[in-house]
Amino acid sequence: MKQRVYLGIDTSCYTTSAAVLDEAGKLIGEGRKILDVKPGRCGLQQSEMVFQHTRNLPYILEGILQDKDYELVAIGVSGYPRPIENSYMPAFLAGSGVARTLAAATGAKLHIISHQENHLEAGVWSAGGPDAERFLLLHASGGTTDLLLAERQANGRFNLTEVGGSIDLHAGQFIDRVGVALGLKFPTGPELEKLAATAEQMVELPVSVRKLNASLSGPATAALRKLEAGADGAALALGVQYALAETFTRMLRNGAAEYNVHAVLLVGGVASNTYIRNHVTEKLAKRRVSVWVPEARFSCDNATGCAAFAWRMSK
Repeated sequence: MKQRVYLGIDTSCYTTSAAVLDEAGKLIGEGRKILDVKPGRCGLQQSEMVFQHTRNLPYILEGILQDKDYELVAIGVSGYPRPIENSYMPAFLAGSGVARTLAAATGAKLHIISHQENHLEAGVWSAGGPDAERFLLLHASGGTTDLLLAERQANGRFNLTEVGGSIDLHAGQFIDRVGVALGLKFPTGPELEKLAATAEQMVELPVSVRKLNASLSGPATAALRKLEAGADGAALALGVQYALAETFTRMLRNGAAEYNVHAVLLVGGVASNTYIRNHVTEKLAKRRVSVWVPEARFSCDNATGCAAFAWRMSK
């Protein structure tokens, strides 16, 4: 008898990924490949992303599906960046095209959601919450620094309303600009976190938050100037982490008060940083706001949220 499973596919800006959940919602297969970026560069063009996703995805799917006695019940896929009208990015065509083909060939139910909803679903699936009807979602990555109010709907989905975020540079861009200047491999988040852990002191950087919005271009410029002036790399990396952690804390504190919510979910590659998670959690606990954090590998780009959504909707 074939095992009934739920497949998720996500082709984001810098990661090709797929995941399989069983009938109990347990992860039984996963594969992901970070896209190749040449040394010294801070990103890829969309055409390069589409090419690499198109090349990577068949190998990833073969690795998790080949020689398995599976029946695909439903497929979840990221089809666009955000759950808003006219949200579009070519990178997601690679994954949605394959998902549509598989659904047509197997008869599996197809669920197309946004990349941002994929992050939310992966976060809730991994962290086990929040179970509140309303909570704040902070999505912090290379392409997004959004503060959203998440509200559960009768159909099982979440309504996401953007209530704040960065008005200029994204958190991941801040990290990568400093990280590349430090000679770290792009995307530089993991290496910057390791470097910061070796710091004996911290370079102070400005924090700019106005109610629910933040500016990160000023702190980034200040960091690069301090590096040019001879600042220690590890101390500067720690300063970047602190500046982001404190920025997020102030935004979330203000948002929790304004919308009268007591739970927060952190998702995105930047939100997988242990220092940032701990800082935000400790500071908000003093305001009686609970912070939910998924396992780090399910906070950064992955397809588990798409699979979890397909599984949840089928139930």
